[in-house]
Amino acid sequence: MSSKVYAGTEVSVNDEGFFTDPGQWREDMAAEIAQEAGVGDLTGRHWQVINFMRTEFAEKGTGPTVRALGKSSGVSVKELYQLFPKGPAKLAARIAGIPKPRGCI
Repeated sequence: MSSKVYAGTEVSVNDEGFFTDPGQWREDMAAEIAQEAGVGDLTGRHWQVINFMRTEFAEKGTGPTVRALGKSSGVSVKELYQLFPKGPAKLAARIAGIPKPRGCI
């Protein structure tokens, strides 16, 4: 386990960069994580997905899959791949400060 500094706060992350304690995440960290991951500036649509991810994690203990995101977040699967290239569920979870969703490689 290692650590990273986002928004001036040191947080614990695993080898893939996912927060080991989602409680350490703050909204002001998301922009730095997104930049680091190559996503660029976060838009309202990005935040719609990020907030959905955090809500699903809080309710179910895991983040949603891409399929569930496409069905329930209000953002189509096609748009998810535009917003979060190279694996939307995995990348959105990392930016949202939650563990990698089950089923993500």
